[in-house]
Amino acid sequence: MKTIFEKSNGVDGIGVCDEEIKIEGIIPKSLLREGKIGLPQLSELEVLRHYKELSDRNFCIEKGFYPLGSCTMKYNPKVNELLASLEGFANLHPLQEEEDSQGALELMYNLQEKLKYITGMDAVTLQPAAGAHGELTGMMIIKKYFEVRGETNRTKVIIPDSAHGTNPASAKMCGFDIVEVKSNERGQVDLEALKSLLDENVAAIMMTNPNTLGIFEEKVLEISKLMHDNGSLLYYDGANFNAVMGWTNPALMGFDVVHLNLHKTFATPHGGGGPGAGPVGVVASLKDYLPAPVIEFDGNKYYRNYNIKHSIGKVRSFYGNFGVLVRAYAYILMMGNNLKLASADAVLNANYIKEKLKGIYDLPYDEPCMHEFVLSGEKQHAEGVSTLGIAKRLMDDNIHPPTVYFPLIVHEAIMIEPTESESKEVLDNFINIMLKIAEEIKTNPEEVLKAPQKTPVKRVDETQAARHPNLAFPL
Repeated sequence: MKTIFEKSNGVDGIGVCDEEIKIEGIIPKSLLREGKIGLPQLSELEVLRHYKELSDRNFCIEKGFYPLGSCTMKYNPKVNELLASLEGFANLHPLQEEEDSQGALELMYNLQEKLKYITGMDAVTLQPAAGAHGELTGMMIIKKYFEVRGETNRTKVIIPDSAHGTNPASAKMCGFDIVEVKSNERGQVDLEALKSLLDENVAAIMMTNPNTLGIFEEKVLEISKLMHDNGSLLYYDGANFNAVMGWTNPALMGFDVVHLNLHKTFATPHGGGGPGAGPVGVVASLKDYLPAPVIEFDGNKYYRNYNIKHSIGKVRSFYGNFGVLVRAYAYILMMGNNLKLASADAVLNANYIKEKLKGIYDLPYDEPCMHEFVLSGEKQHAEGVSTLGIAKRLMDDNIHPPTVYFPLIVHEAIMIEPTESESKEVLDNFINIMLKIAEEIKTNPEEVLKAPQKTPVKRVDETQAARHPNLAFPL
């Protein structure tokens, strides 16, 4: 496929202005371009066809199975897109006066209340723009909490070795020192190892439950007591909340701060860099540290409350990704008590695939899983094809590869999350293809090593692409 520059044929698709615009004295000469801009010139129809062709090459949940572990690429109901595009939402300016924005403010207030109920937290902010942004916000709250208390010695954050990679990054960006705690033979936090790390300098532990291996942390209440007895807090990474919503919540597990990925659990668009949303909930003792403003209701009108005693300040321009908030609220209203059934189906689907594939692929932690599980391709690697080869071969059968080589504690990791959206027929097709690939690796590995062969872009040289990226078309 040619680039749009190569397709340029000198035809003006649109005329901006017929009159010469005098810019002398308005724009500094040092900022003015000399010579032609060098933009491609095509008709409007040719531009449309070019980008439609690019769009057709892109893989999405509407095209096929997307079992991307740890990312919950579930189906996004189209009715939510329609609701988010309603004129009163889509065309509302963020600087509109509060009295003219009551509908939007009411929606955000109600969403806060729904998320409080679902998580068991006492207060929620909708500002953070993504999951990692929610992590950062939560760690900023924890840091400010200890600063106000005069406990500036609390500089360490404990993070399990199975954590999401953004956890240590978020804590480090807040100035904390990262301390790793190892997993035990069952893929859960090693309690004795955790005890050995606790001292007066520990501010918090960041945990995902179920963890990144897809295993529920059975000792979470003991961990909570250990941390609180130490004067430390617990942070809940809600990336895997799709496994437990309606069955339990972070408050019942003893957590003090939680972020939720609305673009995972609550079926809003995901991928491609955004938009996302990562609301943060906190227990009562931390509500005075939330970013300002928080949406509140005085009995007559909804308003933005900026008067938050120890607020960490604003973390997002205006009030987050409002269109995503609309979609999430619509999803929650639509699902109601069925949120619990969504989690049940996600867990059932994951366990079904796991039981069908274990033995053919290695299963490092043979435990009942929650919404996702992690296989290992070490057996296939020994036969000549790495996990990467398996992932690429799946693309030939219109399946997006699972997450690979993560979490890092599993060699040749294949992390699979089917979500609740998929039927048994889709799951069986995936299982059969994974079994077929395992057989191909035994009998005809060269065929797998050539994959993908049916995609618009065939197998690329990742090493060269990483070391010598070609990111710009030469003008």
